[in-house]
Amino acid sequence: MDILGGQAVQLARLRDQLENTPGLEVGFLPMNPRLPGPLRLLQRVKYVRTVATSIGYWILLFSRVRKFDVVHAFSPSYWAFLLGPVPAMLVARAFGRGALLNYHSGEAEDHLRNWRTAVPLTRLAHRIVVPSGYLREVFARFGLTAEAIHNFVDPDAIPHRERVTLQPAFLSNRNFEAHYNVSCCIRAFARVQQRIPSASLVVAGYGSQRELLEELVRTLQLRNVEFTGRVSPAEMGRLLNEADILLNSPDIDNMPLSLIEAQAAGLPVVSTSTGGIPYIVKDGETGLLVPPGDDEAMAAASLRLLEEPGLALRFARAARAACLEQFTWPAVQDAWVRVYRELAASSRTIGHVPA
Repeated sequence: MDILGGQAVQLARLRDQLENTPGLEVGFLPMNPRLPGPLRLLQRVKYVRTVATSIGYWILLFSRVRKFDVVHAFSPSYWAFLLGPVPAMLVARAFGRGALLNYHSGEAEDHLRNWRTAVPLTRLAHRIVVPSGYLREVFARFGLTAEAIHNFVDPDAIPHRERVTLQPAFLSNRNFEAHYNVSCCIRAFARVQQRIPSASLVVAGYGSQRELLEELVRTLQLRNVEFTGRVSPAEMGRLLNEADILLNSPDIDNMPLSLIEAQAAGLPVVSTSTGGIPYIVKDGETGLLVPPGDDEAMAAASLRLLEEPGLALRFARAARAACLEQFTWPAVQDAWVRVYRELAASSRTIGHVPA
């Protein structure tokens, strides 16, 4: 998996757990396979890369799908939906296998509303699974039935620290794309640094807006700001442990894994209230939520955590308790195994697949 992001991390965790589940045999097929030998040179050429990778992906689908009862397609939106999950679902149906669409994108409503092919192609799935009640409601508005099975973390793999006294050490760990609006975090941090000159910010991620974000830091003449670039899941645990407040300011989102990881780490959260985030962070109970794009409100919420004794620790303890109850493998294992077994049984009946 070459792309570091929430879906890739969640896929890796799910695969690891399922491989240790009795009665299941699990394989992995990347939607962006590396082509063999000299053909890999084609993947360095813009546009040609898309065509060559898609051909390789289709070949892998036809050669491997027949070996399995269920095809579980992790799904983004827009063009990536057409290039990745749709071929997987088509080939699954061609071989009489169960097609499971696992849709993660917070852009689902815009995708389903404005892409005429989105709803009919989504119906290729025998089952739709989404990570939040928010996306389940979005799909229902378009006549699509989806089941919510939460993303999960391994709390034993994430360092946990109780922050009895907060330091003004901030972390932003979303990738640098427009809909994540990392610039709002930077502007909020600028307001905090006007009050607390020693405040620091680590900006972990990568993406198309990196130069714009670095220029914003220079324009605002901010100090103590570090851009880390791409960060592995293991390294992210260290960054979560070192920070004292997580800033998260997307304009569009679903169920960001970064917030669940922060809760497991005992890291207080200040976030915008967009999409499915209120399903994870309860404002005034497990964190503080502010309107999208409102850097002034985000700064005020951050200063409140720093200045009101005991508030951050109360939020962090409640958030970790909720995380351990809802967002761990024991909390979702039965739901995943049930979906797989039901789809496998259905595929054998409809597609006459031998047991």
